[in-house]
Amino acid sequence: MVDRSWEGLEIDSSLAHAGRMYDYMLGGTTNFEVDRTACIEANSDFPGGIEAAKAGLRANRDFLGRAVKHMADAGIRQFLDLGTGIPSGDNTHAVALSVAPEARIVYVDNDPIVLAHAHELLEDTPDSTADYLYADMRNTDKILGEAARTLDFGRPIGLVLVAILHFVSDDEDPYGLVAKLVDAVPSGSYLAISHLASDIMAEEMEALYSRISERTKETFVLRSRSEVERFFDGLELVEPGVALVSDWHTTSPGAVDLPVYAAVGRKP
Repeated sequence: MVDRSWEGLEIDSSLAHAGRMYDYMLGGTTNFEVDRTACIEANSDFPGGIEAAKAGLRANRDFLGRAVKHMADAGIRQFLDLGTGIPSGDNTHAVALSVAPEARIVYVDNDPIVLAHAHELLEDTPDSTADYLYADMRNTDKILGEAARTLDFGRPIGLVLVAILHFVSDDEDPYGLVAKLVDAVPSGSYLAISHLASDIMAEEMEALYSRISERTKETFVLRSRSEVERFFDGLELVEPGVALVSDWHTTSPGAVDLPVYAAVGRKP
């Protein structure tokens, strides 16, 4: 089932958009010239240039796959993925269903272009398997209420917040939002997060995301390792805890130098 409340909203193709830029960097085709130009220009002065940035974003997407597989292998059969971005073949549902065909997934995004392409992501899945909600992650009441159409909140759920919390400012209470989501799921549930780092290549990262913010409608908030770890207060961190995204449960740690933290925690 796909939430169609987004229909009629205009898609602004004159301003770069983080989701479409991410799609371009991952080799996708759902992007505009303004998005591609913004990526090239913003990364021109970053160490390694745009090719290094592309490798880094691929490492982040690979973490998503490893995190979802870890949760599925641990018995999780339900997933709530917030800020999933433009559909691709390696999204949460593809990984989860490869482990457990009975898994159920709810995606949440507030970008009309994402919802416009949701049918591509869901066309090969039964209606009872996946749902797609048009909602902002800050509206947790709406998300939790509508996700209950597909997910059973009496059973463990994997919460997936990959590369989304750095769009939430401190004034918008990101820790409270995450805590509300965690409070809504039962013991045995998991939380997976990746987040841009403020304390690795600090000057370069600040300059890069200042350039990107100038070209998009989004503003990026970078956070330190301890600030990312705070999202997991009250949870049992899966080893190795908060680590670089390219080092979390990978067979080739350090293969990609990406200033992004990642972790998975279990609700006791």
